[in-house]
Amino acid sequence: MPPTLSLETTLSITVGGPVCGVDEAGRGPWAGPVSAAAVILNPDDIPVGIDDSKALTHARREALESEIKARAVAWGVGFASVEEIADLNILHATGLAMCRAIEALSVQPVAALVDGNYRFKLPCDVQTVVKGDSLSLSIAAASILAKTARDRLMVELDQEYPGYGFASHKGYNAPIHSAALLTLGPCPAHRRSWSPIRALLEAADA
Repeated sequence: MPPTLSLETTLSITVGGPVCGVDEAGRGPWAGPVSAAAVILNPDDIPVGIDDSKALTHARREALESEIKARAVAWGVGFASVEEIADLNILHATGLAMCRAIEALSVQPVAALVDGNYRFKLPCDVQTVVKGDSLSLSIAAASILAKTARDRLMVELDQEYPGYGFASHKGYNAPIHSAALLTLGPCPAHRRSWSPIRALLEAADA
């Protein structure tokens, strides 16, 4: 069953105001920032085909990104940098990216539906939704914007730091990525607090 607006509608009536969906992308990679997006959909103008970003092709995500941005009541994207991930840890950095995404909305929500089961401290009330990107249309829309924004940034980092294959694997573990790390060592885009990267640095210093 595709995601619906049922959770948004119910929560909006309860809180008496706009409800956004929030999701993140990039918690697991070895390189690059973590991203998050927040979306308040217009129930009368929802793009057809919104779904969990992982269930969509790259081309479909790109097309839906444009439609969501054009037709949503409000949308926002936020990032937390590699340095912030190291300073805060990935969980709190994800929360920071989510805060920035909500703060970037042109219409501030009263409540947020957040994918997962962790209740982040955000600028509005929070309701967590396990597997929310497959249940809630606004969370699914946020998953698309978070994914496309981060993918685009990783393509830019591929130009800045060639040789690692960031454009293809987006900073995740992949054979080309592991091989490049052994040959080139980490670059500034790598999460040096991550155990595989830290092990390489420690081996180089030994």
